[in-house]
Amino acid sequence: MITKAKKEAISQKLDAALRDSQSVVFVSFDKLGAEKNNGLRKTLKANNSDYFVARKTLINRAIENTSFPGEKPSLGAGMVALAFGDDLMAPAREIFNFSKENAGTVDILGGIFEGSFKSREEMMTIATIPGMETLRGMFANIINSPRARFAVALGQVAGKKA
Repeated sequence: MITKAKKEAISQKLDAALRDSQSVVFVSFDKLGAEKNNGLRKTLKANNSDYFVARKTLINRAIENTSFPGEKPSLGAGMVALAFGDDLMAPAREIFNFSKENAGTVDILGGIFEGSFKSREEMMTIATIPGMETLRGMFANIINSPRARFAVALGQVAGKKA
């Protein structure tokens, strides 16, 4: 049994997470052992994100205290947690990657992204966007591609003339 003071502390933490985070992912989890749970928390911490488990009634109460546009995702049956952080993409991306590696243990239910509620499908799309380092690498490759092709063409012309 959770005391009233403990419920109040949890509610305040949930309110702060929803209010202050860049993005929030609602996560359903089942059969997630302590070792995997700790691994998920460490991965999220390494990406400036956090993971917090709370009762659905307290999560729903915190959601009702917000004024985000859009349709609130259904929290469904089972246990629910929040993954949240200062990075827009990291919570969704890390939960998605964890769910691929540990099938059947965690699932994205929906979330809050850029100040509005998003459905499960929208959060899954957001989760598949590569990280900033990968995007920078892709951009550099695109910029260097014409130069590389030009250098190859010059090499072939020089080879024919020699």
